[in-house]
Amino acid sequence: MKPGDHPEFFRRPAPEGRSRESGIRLDREGRFWHQGGAVAHEGMAAAFASWVARHPDDGRFVLTNGYDWSYLEVEDVPFFVHSLRIEGERVWLALSDGTSEPLDASTLSVGQGDAVYVRVKAGQFEARFRPQAQTALEPLLQPGPGGEPWLVLGAGRYPIPPRS
Repeated sequence: MKPGDHPEFFRRPAPEGRSRESGIRLDREGRFWHQGGAVAHEGMAAAFASWVARHPDDGRFVLTNGYDWSYLEVEDVPFFVHSLRIEGERVWLALSDGTSEPLDASTLSVGQGDAVYVRVKAGQFEARFRPQAQTALEPLLQPGPGGEPWLVLGAGRYPIPPRS
């Protein structure tokens, strides 16, 4: 059992002389930054991506590895869709945290700069499609009645509304 499994884990104070404010930032392109510089070590950036969660009390984004935690600043979304795999009438998303999950087409939306967003992690978080993943959606897109984009997957037709 990790300390993170304890119900009081997120309520414990920071170690003496430290703060829960990490100064780590996730930018809108999916890059981690610390003290003004990009996190260059690929393994550390991958670890950070896999540690993203929400604080259960205040809802702020945190990095947690189950042994410790700290707050994380997120500029846009905490997850990114790196690629997708189309299998018949099902689309699988490869996410920035190294996991894969099926697309819930009913949660797609279009944001600033025509970026496509989707709800992930049982709808708890939002993810933005990286350009290559968004391009891979193209064969599934058709114009709707008013010219707006729709995702067509088998017999399902899903409007892609503006992001709220």
